[in-house]
Amino acid sequence: MLLGLVRRCARDRRANVAVIFALMMVPTIYLAGMALDYTVALRKQGQLDAAADAAAIAAVRPAMLSVTDTTVVKNTAAAVFAAKATMPGLTTVPTPTITVTDSGLQRTITVSYVAQSINNFPSVIGSQAWQVQGSATARASSAPNMNFYLLLDDSPSMAIGATQNDIDNLISATSKQPSGSKNCGFACHELHPNLDSGASSSTVDNLSVARNNSVTLRIDLVANAVKQLLVGPWTCPQSGVSGGVMQCMSAINNTTYKAAIYTFDYNLNTIQTLTSPSSAGTKISNIQLLTVDHQNCVTTSICNTDFGTDISGALGGVNTIMPDPGTGTNQSSDTPQEVVFLVTDGVEDKLIAKTDTCDANATYPLPSAGSQVRCQQPLNTAICDTIKKRNIRIAILYTEYLQLTTDGWYNSRIAQFNNPSSSTGTIAQRLQACASPGLFADVQTGGDISTALTNLFLKVASSTASLVQ
Repeated sequence: MLLGLVRRCARDRRANVAVIFALMMVPTIYLAGMALDYTVALRKQGQLDAAADAAAIAAVRPAMLSVTDTTVVKNTAAAVFAAKATMPGLTTVPTPTITVTDSGLQRTITVSYVAQSINNFPSVIGSQAWQVQGSATARASSAPNMNFYLLLDDSPSMAIGATQNDIDNLISATSKQPSGSKNCGFACHELHPNLDSGASSSTVDNLSVARNNSVTLRIDLVANAVKQLLVGPWTCPQSGVSGGVMQCMSAINNTTYKAAIYTFDYNLNTIQTLTSPSSAGTKISNIQLLTVDHQNCVTTSICNTDFGTDISGALGGVNTIMPDPGTGTNQSSDTPQEVVFLVTDGVEDKLIAKTDTCDANATYPLPSAGSQVRCQQPLNTAICDTIKKRNIRIAILYTEYLQLTTDGWYNSRIAQFNNPSSSTGTIAQRLQACASPGLFADVQTGGDISTALTNLFLKVASSTASLVQ
């Protein structure tokens, strides 16, 4: 009878649900508690990751990139991390591990942390806290300290009217000039225009005609572009900064910039040796066109040729002046980077020894002067290669050579270098080859030279920081 009772009890399933439910409560509570604490821990980890990101970025901002003391850099990152990592639910505010690696102008910083997120069900999970960890890495290259050598073409070709309207007005205004200067779109600066063929004692040069008729010349636009760089006004995105583009970018990048101004024709002319942008800006008014004696006489002793543009000679002269560049860091043993800013229309017009040769595509015969021959040709880029091998960068603003298709001299001497267009011909190609990668810009007649020169400068001066992990 007892055995039968046991068997009936074993076969009875009416109370199994309650038993099973009771048995399942233990793992269910355990899993629910673990899931809740894990979710909270993940939320804390996300907040701490954001704190690490902010700390890493803070240490590679421009103002911090100039700081060479790694202890200061680490303390700055730690302070930013602590400010954002202070939150309820952690056993303590974690102390991050910060590594700083400087290599030249580049800085890499890693901020890592290990924290303990307090569990709501410690007895269930068997632990008072859940460990979370993470890291962030940021990298940036600081903008270098740089010396800029502005090399500006002041040859007669820069005396062309700035816009087509200026050219037309100058041609009209010179309609009564002597034959050599008549109906001309160039405002050549002559000391003795009265010596020109058909001139009189009252004859003035074409530059005077241009000034008297308010004609703007290309050299005027170049001078204004330099003024915007060195003096301004220019609206700086950083408040409290006055002056030109250089002063603004110097403040934004926390760098030191210096500038020198040179003009060139058949000589290299020193306007201002290397100094602060503000000091260099006081000499902008000295950027003037080449002064010649009179038509076809560059000097009183050299006539029968109006040569006046030696681009390669000017680059060679500046190359002699510039020291070997450093990397531009603030380390005591380092020196600034060196940059040449060349503004030209790209056509050389110079005298060379008869034993030398002009460009292979130059049209002969060209007028000679004693033991020399005149060459009109695009720039030979050999001097550019010499400069760039010294790790000196060359930025070039090409003020496109105007296609003067109605001018006989242009058609027979220059056109072969300036076709199919002034932006694609040999002149442009040689200047592009001369410039350092990415540092070439061109502007057509009537274009905004100030904006073009400013944008070219910003390409050289720009610096960015990035979060890499």
